[in-house]
Amino acid sequence: MAIGTVHNRDRFLNNISKRLGRERRKEGVTRPEWKHQPQHDVYQGYSLNQLKEQLQDHCTRIHTDYVETTSVDLVSTLKKVVDVYGGGSVVTWDDPRFAEFGLSHLLREEWPSKEIDVHIWDTEKGEENIVKSEKANVGITFSDITLAESGTVVLFSGNGKGRSVSLLPATYIAIIPKSTLVPRMTQAAAHIHEQIQAGQAVASCVNFITGPSNSADIEMNLVVGVHGPIKATYIIVDDR
Repeated sequence: MAIGTVHNRDRFLNNISKRLGRERRKEGVTRPEWKHQPQHDVYQGYSLNQLKEQLQDHCTRIHTDYVETTSVDLVSTLKKVVDVYGGGSVVTWDDPRFAEFGLSHLLREEWPSKEIDVHIWDTEKGEENIVKSEKANVGITFSDITLAESGTVVLFSGNGKGRSVSLLPATYIAIIPKSTLVPRMTQAAAHIHEQIQAGQAVASCVNFITGPSNSADIEMNLVVGVHGPIKATYIIVDDR
């Protein structure tokens, strides 16, 4: 199957035209050029440091702890945050960035030697990964794209990067390289579109996560942890 192939498009569109009671237009249809596109103006021209400040400000509104560190201090920072969450079982992605940022020894040797159960997502273990995630106290992933405007981490699922890691544990830690910061959803959507246009493989599932799970559906009363982590921390790493 070719990347980006659309199946049954003609049949689908013909069915819509039939239901509308008119012939389907196949010519003379052009994409509109909108005169005003304010979505591109938000934080336009902001530096990474300015975007970081916006992210930090928004974290207070989404009940998310914000921590800054450097690549050198990331190991000690991560240990402190996990300790604050009570330690216990940890589940992570099988992501090369853990090695790139010097976290492999912590996950594979130091924590296990202290009887901290660390499970790294293993595609060969199938359902066991989900069970481990359900029982874990802490889930840790990297952010692929980070939206400063809304305090949202964008996660691309894939081999070794199961979405359960960020959704099922009691608490969640997102490691955010500063270089992943963009103004808002507009840039994230553009990035994904560019990947598709270039024929690149795109994640089958893209998760947009804004802090811990919360809902105010019932009488506008905010309840945290209804369908996901109760607490969340963003660790912003200066990788520039």
